[in-house]
Amino acid sequence: MKAVVRVALVSLFVMFIQFSAQAQCAMCRTTLENNVSNGDIGIAAGINFGILYLFAAPYLIIASIAFFWYRASKNAKRNEYA
Repeated sequence: MKAVVRVALVSLFVMFIQFSAQAQCAMCRTTLENNVSNGDIGIAAGINFGILYLFAAPYLIIASIAFFWYRASKNAKRNEYA
């Protein structure tokens, strides 16, 4: 059980680490640079948050499926021996 808790804590820690991303298309980058140079950083922050959200969503879905699969197999194994 300790290993599962340790893996969960490490996964949460890695999930909430934020890195600066420079991966935007040319048009988005140009628009954001123009807005930032004019003093409006709200649009740039929103675009970057959206990119991070789209990046994290598939991993959260896969992690949820893996958790429920693990829990179901653990319960099936426990019922098999009972």
